[in-house]
Amino acid sequence: MSTVGLPTLREFDTELEAANLRGQWLYDEVLESVVGGPKPAGVPFLWRWEEVYAKLLRSCDLLPESFTARRNLSFMNPATRGTTHTMNMGMQMLKPGEVAWAHRHTMSALRFAIQGGPGLVTVVDGEPCQMEDYDLVLTPSWTWHDHHNGTPENVVWLDVLDIGLVLGLNVPFYESYGEERQPERVNPGEHLADRGGLLRPVWEQVKKTNFPFRYPWQGVERQLQRMADVPGSPYDGVVLRYANPVTGGSTMPTLDCWAQLLRAGQQTEAHQHTSSAVYFVVRGEGITVVDGVELEWGPHDSFVVPNWSKHHFINRSTEDAVLFSVNDIPALQALDLYYEKPELSVGTSPVPPVPANIRAR
Repeated sequence: MSTVGLPTLREFDTELEAANLRGQWLYDEVLESVVGGPKPAGVPFLWRWEEVYAKLLRSCDLLPESFTARRNLSFMNPATRGTTHTMNMGMQMLKPGEVAWAHRHTMSALRFAIQGGPGLVTVVDGEPCQMEDYDLVLTPSWTWHDHHNGTPENVVWLDVLDIGLVLGLNVPFYESYGEERQPERVNPGEHLADRGGLLRPVWEQVKKTNFPFRYPWQGVERQLQRMADVPGSPYDGVVLRYANPVTGGSTMPTLDCWAQLLRAGQQTEAHQHTSSAVYFVVRGEGITVVDGVELEWGPHDSFVVPNWSKHHFINRSTEDAVLFSVNDIPALQALDLYYEKPELSVGTSPVPPVPANIRAR
């Protein structure tokens, strides 16, 4: 077939562009670039507690009243718009007697208390959730929430939201309550959080998602210590999920929260996964090596491991180290896009066997 008089392929590409069309051949380079997996969205990075805390104190001077804006400092990854491409992590400070005004949004969010105490409360859909040190409080998608500091000191907590995912799907909704506080439930028998326990009303339907819930740190610490001598994960050590109290599944539909114990001197094996994760150091000192970059962390530091980054953990101290982390595994699993290399490790090991000396019936 003669090609005389036909446009060149480049000229044809321009012609297609003018018609809001594009030839698939232009995507070949993109496809070739992801052979073996995606490039990590973002870079490994660490935020020092001392610096962040100083900036929070500075924000109190420059933003005397938080109102609806929140006195929050988001951790921005140098190579992407948020902390990861799906999540934002930051820290928020409230002064004594201060209230962060009530609002709601489609972003799922959680609060992990760093400097809390009796009198610090997050109210979620009318239910007050106390925030002692290292307690986790959920503010799921489209739940009303406001924060009250009834303590005599400044308080600080960690915020994590799935904002990158929600914005990427173009489904953000936001609404201000219009007043600083929402009304609280008067009858404690109506608290939805209590429906997440072992005893539940027989006459009611079961609510499985988007309810207020508090995970007290005392219970988390106790369970970590009970399991401190089991092998755990070769990649993450003894790592426990903050399970949905009704279904036993992920903490929230898009986010999963983990508590991780690394024994003194422990070094885990390296692996990578399509999920990204943000970390907060509850205690201990160590190193997380991410694609060859050493992130040296200590108490209350925060760091990020981008998706598909090869990483492992080293506890360089003579004491246990404990990390709190949040990942986007549930969202990827729902889309069948969660992968690990060299092997799938999440949810693959069998439960402990029945002791051999118990006679079979």
